[in-house]
Amino acid sequence: MARLAVPGLLAGLATTGLVAVSTGATTTAQSGSSTGASAVPSTTASAPADAVTREQGTSRGGSGRPALTPAAAAQQKAAAKAKAAKAAKAKAAKAAKAEAKKAEAKKATAKAGALPEVDLPSLEVVDTEYTRVDLNVREGADADSDLITVLKSGSKVPVTSTVRGAWQYVAYRGDGGWVRRQYLVESKPQPPAAQKPSSSGSSSSGSGGGLSGAACSAGSSVESGLTPDAIRVHRAICAQFPGVTAYGGVRADSLPEHPSGRALDAMVSSNGLGQQIANWVRANAKQLGVSEVIFAQKIWTVQRGSEGWRGMSDRGSATANHYDHVHVTVYGNAAG
Repeated sequence: MARLAVPGLLAGLATTGLVAVSTGATTTAQSGSSTGASAVPSTTASAPADAVTREQGTSRGGSGRPALTPAAAAQQKAAAKAKAAKAAKAKAAKAAKAEAKKAEAKKATAKAGALPEVDLPSLEVVDTEYTRVDLNVREGADADSDLITVLKSGSKVPVTSTVRGAWQYVAYRGDGGWVRRQYLVESKPQPPAAQKPSSSGSSSSGSGGGLSGAACSAGSSVESGLTPDAIRVHRAICAQFPGVTAYGGVRADSLPEHPSGRALDAMVSSNGLGQQIANWVRANAKQLGVSEVIFAQKIWTVQRGSEGWRGMSDRGSATANHYDHVHVTVYGNAAG
């Protein structure tokens, strides 16, 4: 610090005040007294060195935090990158899930609104056959399919080569339909022969005189458990139609007739023979104690006898539809 000369006009202040001389960052007080008063510390003292260093370090970082080391900075950068990748992956998965859900909904909507595919076989006729019974023609190869028409027994039917299980595709009036193959035959069936009285002189009326009551030559085991009327029917059919050798009697069934012994089944191998038996039993119903006759998907009952043979719904098989047997229900012992 250089000493400065003090002008004379300020000499009077030497004894009462100080003259401050500033050079740089520090100020030194000089006494104007001739007696050499002690120097007084400056009112603006210098900042400690460590505080200056800290301030310089903070201002150098520029963010209010100490600067990261290279290793810490690299680690922080890697963590941020991994976090961003994870977020991107989750976002992509969410988007994919949403797209899949949208596609599934679109597929379901299309399926619900789409018309069913129709597989129409060829109508190319490969042969001609005949119906051996009144035969249903349906739109599909299914007993529950819509009915197109019913072909009379003996009808000529143009058939195709298309077969699905028990069903065959046939041509009908320029269109196609499905029929059960088992009811088609190669040659036209002959109409049932006119009913002839038996050698014992049976007739369609009377009190039962002339109807045979002798044990069946083919065996009487089926009569076990049958009611008197059912036994009477068995022996009469056996005598009148000796070609029939198989019968059904008491058996488990959802309906009460067979389990109670009030029903008999006469098994037949042809539609013509079956119809003859059905007509003959119906004609002698009173003498035999018969209440009901079923054959070839048709039924006749005493209660509605004036209506003749009535059609029945399709039950799906030859046996269920009574094409292979004549079913006879009796009262029990009405003719006894």
